[in-house]
Amino acid sequence: MIYTTDGAYHGDGTDTGFSVRVFQCGRVRVSPNLPFGGDHCGIVKGSGVFVPPSKRLWLPVCAFLVTTPKGRVLVDTGWHRDMSPDGVYDKRAQIKSLGSWALYKVNQGEVAAGQTIDEQLAAEGLRPSDLDYVVVSHLDCDHANGLKLVADAKRIMIARDEMDGANEPGFVNRIRFCPRWWAGLDNIDLYDWNDDQGPCRRSFDLFGDGSVRLVNIPGHTRGQVAVKITNPSGKYVLLFADGGYATRSWRDMVTSGISLDKSEQRRSLAWIREQSISPDCIASMACHDPDNTPRVIEF
Repeated sequence: MIYTTDGAYHGDGTDTGFSVRVFQCGRVRVSPNLPFGGDHCGIVKGSGVFVPPSKRLWLPVCAFLVTTPKGRVLVDTGWHRDMSPDGVYDKRAQIKSLGSWALYKVNQGEVAAGQTIDEQLAAEGLRPSDLDYVVVSHLDCDHANGLKLVADAKRIMIARDEMDGANEPGFVNRIRFCPRWWAGLDNIDLYDWNDDQGPCRRSFDLFGDGSVRLVNIPGHTRGQVAVKITNPSGKYVLLFADGGYATRSWRDMVTSGISLDKSEQRRSLAWIREQSISPDCIASMACHDPDNTPRVIEF
């Protein structure tokens, strides 16, 4: 791959109209066991509720703007401004935004001035209403907390399996998922699988032409999706959300500390690895990879 000084990859010089812009929408501080706990890490250890700030990792929180000839697709939203009203770390504001002290103990975040998704879209001359789709990879806070910042998008896509899973009763779900983040949005499309790609042969073909597929990668949550963007020549970019937290996740098959089903998580991670090492893969990115940098990939 060849990148320009502004971090843009320009493929072979052929203008296909496909690009992925990487936004960093703040950052999150977590226990090292949450992203890289491995197969024998349980939810208590993975959550890191007893891990002090000095032992935690700061990871980027990313969102991705996908542009194709069929339309614009935003993948995930990052943090809402009310997490950091003044652009700095704010414990009290975060607890209110996240909906509980317990979730704050797992995920501490901050989003600097100019870094919320609506602010960064505006810097690119775009409004939320210019988005044809917002795809939510899964409903964890650092992916869905900012949904109301893009409430004017034409459609917000959430897998029905993901919403059903988030609504299941139980102590963990009550802490992990906060319906207030998406309450009142009347443009949410709870979609069912219409395609057979991926580790479970469950996917959704967004435009009906195979260019943007939402591929179910369960394990971390039930309905989590990776987004695979494929240009006419078969080259693609894979955005695998929290199917793994970094390149090392699929390279070394390191599962995360928080998961619903470790065996499903490993199967999803194996698929991510297979996709990532293909010669047709231009880029493969997790949401929280420490190596992620804001850039544009044109392919």
